[in-house]
Amino acid sequence: MDEFVQSLVRGLGTGSIYSLLALGFVIIYKSTQVISFAQPAFMLAGAVLVSYLAPATGFFGAVALAAVVIAFLALGVERTVLRPMVGKPVFVVAIITIGVDVVVRVVTNAFIGLDVRQVGDPWGLNTVPLLGVDVQERYLVMFATTAVVTAALFAFFRYSRVGLAMRAVSYDQEVALAQGISVGSVFALSWALAGGLAALAGVFVATGAGVDQQLWIVALKALPAIILGGLESLGGAVIGGLAVGVIESLFGTYQGDVAPWLGPNFALVAPYALMLLVLLVRPYGLFGKREVERL
Repeated sequence: MDEFVQSLVRGLGTGSIYSLLALGFVIIYKSTQVISFAQPAFMLAGAVLVSYLAPATGFFGAVALAAVVIAFLALGVERTVLRPMVGKPVFVVAIITIGVDVVVRVVTNAFIGLDVRQVGDPWGLNTVPLLGVDVQERYLVMFATTAVVTAALFAFFRYSRVGLAMRAVSYDQEVALAQGISVGSVFALSWALAGGLAALAGVFVATGAGVDQQLWIVALKALPAIILGGLESLGGAVIGGLAVGVIESLFGTYQGDVAPWLGPNFALVAPYALMLLVLLVRPYGLFGKREVERL
């Protein structure tokens, strides 16, 4: 029982990182109908920026400042690189985001060098009792932070004028434009929000382990999360991210004893296997919308 609780909490903590990244993917997709492959680069850039700022501003001040800076970086990318591509095929724009990802990562890698940079680790290996089991504090902080961020986003989209405008654009861009909503501003804000979320996720990944040039690979785990939850569902992104983290953790803990024939590293591909199973049953994701086209 102790091992199960520890594995579950570890999975929820790791899944919280995937949820933050998945939220960024979904926010951009709902606004622009484009999957942004630049999220891994923003995640890496955010973690690297914290590694430089933390000695001067402290860990938490560096995290807040890095989230804002990366949000403005993402906004600048949307304004300068993607805004001229409005009206172009979605596939073309998605390919351009891959180019943005590569460029940002190459520039960021120059600030990393060959060594591992440290962002700080305010939680270390501290543990707290949960259900009579000692679990690492860092995972509870990750989960709690993601819960607060998710609640804030839902409140923003439900009650604020800007959030309602973003929802209107996600439903129908032409109707929103006819009602006087600045669709271009919504596009820019969606990229800024996604950039800030990616930076926060990057910091959580880097605490303890540090930042190296391969950190961005972690962001690929957000892809099964958004497919599981559905590309148009914020709640689905959160649930999908948590599910991916829990599945990965449980397989890492028990698969060697229960199904050793799957190989020692099956936990790494378990989220993608789960994604395929869900797609066989619900091709649009657990919480996605079924698209009906009339001919």
